[in-house]
Amino acid sequence: MTTTGEEHVTARGGPWWWARRRSAVLDVGLGALSALECGVEGIPFARDAGVPAVAGVVFGLLAGSVLVVRRKWPIAVVLVTIAVTPAQMGFLMGIVGLYTLAASELPRRIIASLAGMSLVGTLIVTFVRVRQDMVRGDLDLGDWFVPFASITTSLGLTAPPVLLGLYIGARRRLMESLRERADSLERELQLLAERAEERAEWARNEERTRIAREMHDVVAHRVSLMVVHAAALQAVARKDPEKAVKNAALVGDMGRQALTELREMLGVLRSGGDGAGRREPAVPLVAVGVAAAAAASRAVEDAGAAEGPCLSELEELVGQSAAAGMVVDLSVEGEARSYAPEVEQTAYRVVQEALTNVHKHAAGAKTYVRLAHRVSEIAMQVENEPPPEESASSAGLPSGGNGLVGMKERVAALGGVFVSGPTEAGGFRVSAVIPAS
Repeated sequence: MTTTGEEHVTARGGPWWWARRRSAVLDVGLGALSALECGVEGIPFARDAGVPAVAGVVFGLLAGSVLVVRRKWPIAVVLVTIAVTPAQMGFLMGIVGLYTLAASELPRRIIASLAGMSLVGTLIVTFVRVRQDMVRGDLDLGDWFVPFASITTSLGLTAPPVLLGLYIGARRRLMESLRERADSLERELQLLAERAEERAEWARNEERTRIAREMHDVVAHRVSLMVVHAAALQAVARKDPEKAVKNAALVGDMGRQALTELREMLGVLRSGGDGAGRREPAVPLVAVGVAAAAAASRAVEDAGAAEGPCLSELEELVGQSAAAGMVVDLSVEGEARSYAPEVEQTAYRVVQEALTNVHKHAAGAKTYVRLAHRVSEIAMQVENEPPPEESASSAGLPSGGNGLVGMKERVAALGGVFVSGPTEAGGFRVSAVIPAS
């Protein structure tokens, strides 16, 4: 797990400008060491300048202690180092100051300018000191040694800390950039996981809705016809045994058809859930969400692609209602042709549910079923007249109120239009238009 920027801010536990306590301890230690060095080097400086040694020591202590603020004001530390270079003190302060300056976030032109000033200052002071030593006879070397010693010393005190600081600063910026990218990637992965979970939940809801529609269509229509036939069987059992046997056979056929369709649906559900029910150990959250979404989507697609009723079975469907005592008039316009399975299944279910509603709410009413094959769409309409007053309006069939909702959802899912409502004559009409492609 990476550390976010907010965690970095809250992790600041050092005093004043230090981010951490150990950074403060390090800078205070370096400042004390630099002050001690400059204090010791202040003694020969005071002797050469003709001032009391105490003044030189105090001056060295004050100058060396500036190193404590190197993280806050690196430019000030380098400027103090350049200022005390003629006094031949502050070597540690110069090295650490240049390193801190090069590793900071300051513009490169400022770093280059101050590093050049330090290089020139050290070069001049070293050149003068070596020249004086040769004049006094302390060094007995050729004239070539003066520029060589000056250049070597100035480069040795300036180049290594500057190069190291530039490297450390670039590495630090790279690490921060990688940390930010890791944080951004982690947030994106979390967002992706949340979206995958939402998609999986949506797919599960769609699957539950689809199953509810299929169960309603299969069970409601078949059972409605079975109840109607059972009522007719009860009425004619003693008067007309032959008709009673015929109705009993129809009830058995309806029951077997309902069981067959239910078995097909349950088989699809079982086959679609085998792959989704397996769990792999130690799977990341994103993989779980994506796998769940994919499994749910596959379940919806597999279930939708399952073999269902088609328009060629429409005459049989109307014949079943006619056998139950309903007067049904079926008319087909246009040239019949094959459509996509989901289109044919939806058209069939709309007619089936509309006939079921007639059995439930308008028993005995004459019903008209119209099917029109058009160029780019298929249209269907089921309209019933008002039921006769002497007929029972209901055969004891319960109504869940989901039939019209399910039909509208089916048609809308295919980009079609669904309209239902009472007619001026007192009957009820259900109309739907579904695109053919």
